[in-house]
Order: sequence, then C-alpha cells, then structure tokens
Amino acid sequence: MNDRANLATEQWQQERPDIDAAVMALVGRLLEATQLIERDWLYPLATQFELHQGEFDVIATLRRSGQPYALTPTALYESLMLSSGAMTSRLDRLENKGLIERSRAPEDRRSILVRLTPAGLALIDKLLPLHVANEQQALSALNQAEQRQLDTLLAKLLTGLHNKPE
Repeated sequence: MNDRANLATEQWQQERPDIDAAVMALVGRLLEATQLIERDWLYPLATQFELHQGEFDVIATLRRSGQPYALTPTALYESLMLSSGAMTSRLDRLENKGLIERSRAPEDRRSILVRLTPAGLALIDKLLPLHVANEQQALSALNQAEQRQLDTLLAKLLTGLHNKPE
C-alpha cells in the first residue's frame, strides 16, 4: 500500500526542510481513514438495506434514545450535528419508506415528535449487530488495546478541537 502521507511528508521535507510536515501526515491519515471507513465499510452496509448512511444515523439515534423511540427534530439534528434542512430531507425519505412517523407532541401541540415505526424498529434491530460487526472488522488492523488507546486519543483531540480559542 502506498502511504501517501509519508510520500507527501518526504516531498515537503525536500522542498521545505524548514517546516515540520509531520502534522500534515497525521491529519491526512485521519481524513483518509474517515473516507475509507465511510466509503468501503459504512455506506455499502447501509445500501444493502436501501438506506443512505445518514438515514441509518437517524433511525439508530431514535433507537438508542429508548422507548418510545421518539425525539423532536431539534434533538435529532443536535445529536447528529446536522443543519435543520439536512434533517428535514432525511426525515422525509425515512417517512416515505415507512420507517419513521411524525406526529404532534402530546405535551406541546406546537412541537413535532419523530418516532420509529414498528418497521423502523425491526430494521434497526436487524441492522445494528451487522453494523457493529462491520465496524469491528474495519478496525481489525488494531488490537483491542490499540483501539481503546486510539479512542482515548481521539476523544482528547475532539475535546481540544471543540474548545478552539476565539
């Protein structure tokens, strides 16, 4: 396998030896790993079940919210870090597939609840074990201890990225 990050670092070392390009290699590897996991592991599995990856994320979020498997659109898009427009189109597609339903919230008639239908619940319960096994396989180049270490480091990195100084 070509390590494009190493090649780029070597080229920068040749062209600009005054700059330490190692950080560029690290960021490049993070971006490439994300792209490969999405393209080669996550999207194909979702597609087998006639879902876009983002649709899987919505029904998985509803499922993990617990009974009655319902959230407001705002709670959904905040959980998924999406814009409200992106959420609306996902919800429209999922509703057309019969996997979710939207209804008025009983405690606030101005508010909408998005709820898994029985078909949506059955689908995510069938798909979830396959998804977890798929992610385990995608990360199988790392042993369990390495996966925990990477998880710890990425959590630390994300905390720092979220706390970017103004």
